[in-house]
Amino acid sequence: FSPSVLGTREHWDAAYERELQTFQDIGDTGEIWFGEESMVRIIRWLEKHKVPLDSSMLDIGTGNGVLLVELAKSGYMNLTGIDYSPSAIQLSEKIREKEGMSNIKLKVEDFLAPSAELSGFDICIDKGTFDAISLDPSDARGKRELYVGSLCRVLKPEGFFLITSCNWTKEELLNEFREGFEILEELPTPKFCFGGRIGNSVTALVFQRK
Repeated sequence: FSPSVLGTREHWDAAYERELQTFQDIGDTGEIWFGEESMVRIIRWLEKHKVPLDSSMLDIGTGNGVLLVELAKSGYMNLTGIDYSPSAIQLSEKIREKEGMSNIKLKVEDFLAPSAELSGFDICIDKGTFDAISLDPSDARGKRELYVGSLCRVLKPEGFFLITSCNWTKEELLNEFREGFEILEELPTPKFCFGGRIGNSVTALVFQRK
């Protein structure tokens, strides 16, 4: 991929500072990455597979934390969100407070250099964070490798990893996560037709850690 400001911490700090100010001004929670259907898709998979409500879940690059709020509303109790942007965590804390979801844990953490206590999760969820890392102007490939290593450290063996991406195809993601993970399922996403060919603008996969 071509390097982009979308891969830089400065971009996301500025973006979440704006969203934080907007929330304080008018109560708007900000953008939901990949739309509400992406959250419904994740929750449906968890429910279909009868994932216990007390399973420990990590939202990698939580942003405004809205996915965690929806998970909490669906009954999930052991929820953690991390983001390397302090403004994103401030925003998600305010949204958590507004929604009365005191059981959601939020931390400023860089997933590429996770702290020791960030470990032992049953489920990790990524909605666009791996995409952003892939656009980093500074050694994107190396950072993708760090990401996979961090995922292996924080996710329990046989734990599930749910990723939603608009930059990567299924085959490319299978290659990126070939070390330590196996594909379980591809989740249905909206299709489009262009020039007589049908494709998906978004890829959603479920991996299991070996």
